[in-house]
Amino acid sequence: MHMTDKEQATALIEEYAKLQRIKSAADREAEIEYQIRITKAKLEAIGIVAEDLDK
Repeated sequence: MHMTDKEQATALIEEYAKLQRIKSAADREAEIEYQIRITKAKLEAIGIVAEDLDK
């Protein structure tokens, strides 16, 4: 899958926003868990089994 420059920029902006949200969260662990749930849902929506990625 090839991403356009605009798609790559959008993905990186979203990643940066997520990291800033974690950095400034009152409860970082809860925010990290939230981000993991959201990311797993996105992966599963495109057919990737997220459970295989857990440690």
